[in-house]
Amino acid sequence: MNKFDRQSHYPAASPSLPEELAAELPSIPPQVQAIEDAPSLAPPVPLTPAEVRTILMSLLLTMFLAALDQTIVATALPTIGRQFQDVTNLSWVITAYLLASTAVAPVFGTLCDIYGRRSMIITALSLFVVGSVVCALAPNMPVLILARGLQGLGGGGIMPVVQTVISDVVSPRERGQYQAYFSGVWLLAGLLGPVIGGFFADHLHWSMIFWINVPLAVAALALLLPKMGRLPVYHRLRKVDWTGGLLLMASAVVFMLVLTWGGHKLAWLSPTILAMIGSGVALGLAFVWHAKRADEPFLPLSLMGGTVVPYGMLASGCALGALIGLTVHLPLYYELVYHLTPSEAGLGLIPIAAISTFGAAIAGRTMARVKHYKRVAIVGTFIGTIAAAIMTVTTPSLWMLLVLLSICGIGLGTAFPISVVSLQNAVDRSQIGTITGAMNFFRSMMSSFTVAAFSAILLMVLGADISLAEGAHGAVSGVAEADMIHAFRYVYAAATAMLACASVCMILMEERPLAGPSRTETVELAE
Repeated sequence: MNKFDRQSHYPAASPSLPEELAAELPSIPPQVQAIEDAPSLAPPVPLTPAEVRTILMSLLLTMFLAALDQTIVATALPTIGRQFQDVTNLSWVITAYLLASTAVAPVFGTLCDIYGRRSMIITALSLFVVGSVVCALAPNMPVLILARGLQGLGGGGIMPVVQTVISDVVSPRERGQYQAYFSGVWLLAGLLGPVIGGFFADHLHWSMIFWINVPLAVAALALLLPKMGRLPVYHRLRKVDWTGGLLLMASAVVFMLVLTWGGHKLAWLSPTILAMIGSGVALGLAFVWHAKRADEPFLPLSLMGGTVVPYGMLASGCALGALIGLTVHLPLYYELVYHLTPSEAGLGLIPIAAISTFGAAIAGRTMARVKHYKRVAIVGTFIGTIAAAIMTVTTPSLWMLLVLLSICGIGLGTAFPISVVSLQNAVDRSQIGTITGAMNFFRSMMSSFTVAAFSAILLMVLGADISLAEGAHGAVSGVAEADMIHAFRYVYAAATAMLACASVCMILMEERPLAGPSRTETVELAE
């Protein structure tokens, strides 16, 4: 038996009891009988290495599809605005996708545990493709914005479903390595997206940024669907708590709008923003009230407790928030302080964005080899905290700043695979989709909150008349270099606090044994 056979095999059901003994047992309650009647929790034959590779390649392609769409659109926006003669609503092309994708992440995760991975991956990719086609054929800006929302419904479901399918194919001990591969996909999409989007907009037509999704999605489904029937079955059919799901999505959309508009289109203390915050809180409280009283809530609150889930979620959210927050705002710093061009400022993001993938790879490989796997994340986030603290108290040269950002990237990258695998390892198999969707939802909210918080810090220090939405050159006009250095000290301090929080959470998170063969056992099995 090789490592793929072992990690893909699950225990079969217990043998049936003799008829005489079974007749003496009490009757099975309906609730238990429903679980007994659920599909078998094991495939009839273990997956072969070739089948595992095919599934993983299709999942990588699916994830690349969703990741590419978040970066390929931005460079084509000016062209789209000129064609539709509507520049004022261009931001909604991005915002509509962001709102929809964030709101549906927990929905798809929970539905994975109810209706199964196959139906949900088909649903997510179908919504994504339909939305892409409507975007490409959009005759005006309102239709394009609505289509982007539809596309976001599918794109937001892809990540939790893909991560859930990985948990069905690969054991927790080996899973961290594959999480690192998916981090590499996001990096590749981040680098290629703007280039491809700009090429299509300049030399072909902007609609090609949406048409390209169709063959990619078809290829992903063609690779994945024939193998989906061989996966272990862990979902359980039950009644869907649509009320709880709608309350959670509504609360998320309101808070995302607050974070998107606050400090830019509307002042933080404006009546509209305050009313939206109140509405979001009320919807959130209504969700909690309903979840405590529902027989089978959409997102069980008990799942959010314990000694693993809350710490893993907060560590992952803080690490990703610091990464996204710095990535969004560093070009501003590069252009004014180091006098880089916009393209050079973009290259300056590679140390923190690209190197974080290496941190994830290190953590993933460590999980497969050692017993105390979370130590690498504790050390990594601590070293990242030290690097961020140095940026806070000094004004390093450009090359030294790039080195410090690289150290930060490696450190925060270690938190991603360990937090994902730890959360999935801490819940029942029938709840992996739910916890994965909840984790992606929390990470998206934390990233949006961090971007808004970092922008608010710069606005308070530099002056309320600074508009970060105008781009680097428009935003820094009239701002002295020394003032920008001073303002970014507070940004770096905030990033330092977030990385320190991630490190503390990793220390407090319980380290539970991971299922699956260790590296030594895998070698022995192969021999």
